[in-house]
Amino acid sequence: MSDKLIRKIAQNGIVAAIYFLLCLLLPFLSYGTLQIRIAELLNLLCFFRPDFIVGVTLGCFLANLMSTLGWPDILVGTGATLASCILIAYASKHLFVAALYPIAVNAFVVGAELCWLLEIPWSEYWYQAGMVAAGEAIAMAVGYLIFFLARKNRTLFGAIAPSRHYPFKC
Repeated sequence: MSDKLIRKIAQNGIVAAIYFLLCLLLPFLSYGTLQIRIAELLNLLCFFRPDFIVGVTLGCFLANLMSTLGWPDILVGTGATLASCILIAYASKHLFVAALYPIAVNAFVVGAELCWLLEIPWSEYWYQAGMVAAGEAIAMAVGYLIFFLARKNRTLFGAIAPSRHYPFKC
């Protein structure tokens, strides 16, 4: 294995650990209908490095193992994060637009998942989707703000080692 590959594996492990720890340390924000899962701001790393799709998805998988909703949440919730990360990495050239993908994907997917698993009437689907979107929007706004304010910080972006979109379009 090359040093570059080992470094990427280690960096993805760190991203996964940070995602998991943020959810573990903030469980009251990370689970439920109104979830402001701060760890989701790490999704935006995929805008700069598509290989971080692995680390973010693994971190989400580990965090969802702690969910009270069981295997359906582990699979569906992690799948929503995976889809969001793929869209962030490949479907936009602007960070702001990229930040909208997790809001939409999680609103529709997790909103439906909550109705299904918690046996909430489907007539309340749009409420559930809206609550998920609101929490995700807060996490994405925090992430966008961090990257926007730090966009000229060579130390931070040196640690991220972006493979693309740097310097980035807001």
